[in-house]
Amino acid sequence: MALSRSTRVNILIGNGHFLSHFYVICLPPLILVWQDAFHVTFAQLGLTAMMMSGTTALLQTPVGFLVDRYGARPFLVGGTLLMSLSIAAMSQATAFWQIPLLAVLSGMGNSVVHPADYAILSASVDPKQMGKSFAMHTFSGNLGGAIAPPIIAFLTVAIGWRSALLLVGLLGVPVVISILLQSSILQDQVRVTAKTGGPAIHWREALFSRPILLFFTFFLLGSMAGGGVQSWLVTILHTVKGMDLRTASTALTAYMVGMTSGVLVGGWFVDRYRKYVLVFAASLTCLSAGVMLAVNWLPPLGVGVWALTFIAGTALGASRTPRDVMLRDAAPPGQIGKVFGFVSAGLPLGGAITPVPFGYLIDKGHPELVLVLVAVLLLLSMFCAGTARASKRAADAAGAVAAGD
Repeated sequence: MALSRSTRVNILIGNGHFLSHFYVICLPPLILVWQDAFHVTFAQLGLTAMMMSGTTALLQTPVGFLVDRYGARPFLVGGTLLMSLSIAAMSQATAFWQIPLLAVLSGMGNSVVHPADYAILSASVDPKQMGKSFAMHTFSGNLGGAIAPPIIAFLTVAIGWRSALLLVGLLGVPVVISILLQSSILQDQVRVTAKTGGPAIHWREALFSRPILLFFTFFLLGSMAGGGVQSWLVTILHTVKGMDLRTASTALTAYMVGMTSGVLVGGWFVDRYRKYVLVFAASLTCLSAGVMLAVNWLPPLGVGVWALTFIAGTALGASRTPRDVMLRDAAPPGQIGKVFGFVSAGLPLGGAITPVPFGYLIDKGHPELVLVLVAVLLLLSMFCAGTARASKRAADAAGAVAAGD
């Protein structure tokens, strides 16, 4: 039975997104191995992950401009290949300075993924299946990040870290080849120019309009909240609730499993009930915030906390596909690459901001405030999303009146 065109597009784009998350998360498990191999400090080792993620965050918006101007397909191919070969090249490093340098190159390749992927998906997939398509895109990335640590750890023990990096890095080559062989099914967004009869939209208007800035803040605050849970939930459950580390760690695992699976629920809902995406996202975000407060304030529940953290993660994960679809709807025609590049830069930025202030609260003897702050950030993020959606509708209505005049 032949796969539908939309399914083939989702597989091609999803494979690259899987690798992009896999490569980012496969490096931290190698820290202790690299310390022994290169005799460097933990600060220097931490620099590697920071430089990869930082490079990706900084370059996403500029790459988005290029995607909108020249098309997404060549950047997707080149970025995936650069990202993969840089990881493979780490296996040949003879001095530690080469590792951060290659991490920067891999981050450059990774910066292509979000603007190129969303531009292609928006143009290539049936609009009636856009929710499921965006959900599969997010799911593939989450899956890549989830399985990276155990896989790289197993391969390191089995064949050594150099062979492990060479093997996983070269996995990108068949992905690139498959994209090249089936590139005809990957459509670029229609570029709006004077020749096509569309209105010329300046990049400042595209990126710094009120709706887009609010969506950036929405992504940023949501990422800060998620980063707080992922970084500190185990510590909070152990120090505040007195749970043993295994129970606390399993609670975090339940949260992450819920986040990953909830994405698919959100995709199904968006395609069936498109006009209710904001209500759906707001309700589930509030539910997630409320459950995290329950985890914080209820007496210790033992293994019962797993159910609560799973519910919180599932609710938040299900709200993520509506988030992406609302941003797509707000992006001006022909500007999806730069809009997604700019707004999605809030995700790594939020993850980078959170650990220090939350850790400061714990240092000052107030670990019980961390999950309260997480809930506040989630509620603020939904306020931004609702305001962004309302601002976009008001702007569209004003434009329609002006066009009628």
